[in-house]
Formats: sequence, structure tokens, C-alpha cells
Amino acid sequence: MTYGLRVLDACCCAGGAAMGYHRAGFDVTGVDIAPQPNYPFTFHQGDAVAFIRAHGHEYDLIHVSPPCQADCTLTAGTNQDRRHLHRSMLAVVRDALMATGRPWLIEQPMGQARMRRDLLLCGLMFDLKVFRHRQFELHGLTIPQPDHPTHHGHRVRGWRHGRFYEGDMVAVYGDGGGKGSITDWQTAMGIGWTDVRREIAEAIPPAYTQHIGQAIAHALLSHPQKEAA
Repeated sequence: MTYGLRVLDACCCAGGAAMGYHRAGFDVTGVDIAPQPNYPFTFHQGDAVAFIRAHGHEYDLIHVSPPCQADCTLTAGTNQDRRHLHRSMLAVVRDALMATGRPWLIEQPMGQARMRRDLLLCGLMFDLKVFRHRQFELHGLTIPQPDHPTHHGHRVRGWRHGRFYEGDMVAVYGDGGGKGSITDWQTAMGIGWTDVRREIAEAIPPAYTQHIGQAIAHALLSHPQKEAA
């Protein structure tokens, strides 16, 4: 079902977020600084912030997944000596979004990002085989927070400290540690349009944005003036 609503998917990578919005009935346009040959919808290559400033007001909703290296848990911990190599884009992205006058959300992994956590999603909420925690800052939007199932009884399959552990969950990142096959990753994430490991690793499960998109579509169609304020 389509609703005639348009979402701008900024810093889109290969389209994990985009597919969820599509399944929720949105017309999706992606923009990314790098070429994305496997992006499944309309795509513009270019600077995401510049595109938001020029065209953000043309969309019913703007979703941004800024590069997370400066703020993620890995950089703050194991790779903290490399933190100076990355610059957080959150402040400049937020300024560009606020200037559009449109509803928006910013998505980031858990870590040190300076953002509100208005919504937290985990793969277990959608019966996926990844934990994949992601936090969202919302503006002009209200999204239902699903109950967070316990992680007790679940284990990520793979090698740790010289020992292989069986488990029902998949680690969708990196190349070592007994990581699953491409098919394992695709199945765990609900992604089937790309078989590029890096692209799957950078994505969020489409189930997340399908949940978000369905709530937003209902709100926008029921109370369009309120949600666009």
C-alpha cells in the first residue's frame, strides 16, 4: 500500500532503512556521498547535509543515519586512539534538519552520540536473529516504543577468546571471529537485495523503519498539520 508520502533517506548507504519505509508505504529517495549501486530506490549521489538544506522541505519525513565512527561504542572503547580521525556530524545535521520545518529523525548505534534517545529498537523486538540496538532522536514525531525482550537465553554465535560458542544470534559486523555467511547475515537482518558484506554490515534491519514508517504514516495522514509543525 502506498500513501503518497515521501521520505528522504539521507546518508542512506545501501538502503536498509529505505526498504522499511518502502514497506510502510512511503516513496523513498536516498542521498549519500558515496555511490550506492545496490540502493533499491531513487538515489542521488552528493553531500547529504547540502541536499537536506536544498530539498529537505520537499519531503514529508527526513531520516538521517550520519556516519557513526566518531560516536560509536567501538571508537569510544577499543579504538579510542583513532577517535581523532573522525568528526561527529550530529550538530550540523541537526541544524540542517531544523531549518526544513519538516518532521525528522536521526538514527545512531549505541555509544557516545550527543542526542536524545526518544526511541530504542532491538532485533529481538521483531523476532530477528540480531540484537542490533539502534537509538533514534525524533522531531515532530511520536513513535511507539516496543517492549524490549530480555537477552537472557540468547547468545551470539562465533569465536571469542579462542573458544567457539554456539548461539541463536548472528554478529553482523567484521570479518573475523567466526562470523556467519552472507546468507546468515541476509536472513538475520531481513535484507535480500544486496549480497555485499560491507553493505549489510552498515545497514539497519528494514523491520525497524517499517515499524517507524507505519506509525508516522498513520500520524501524518490523521493529523498532517500537527505532525508537520
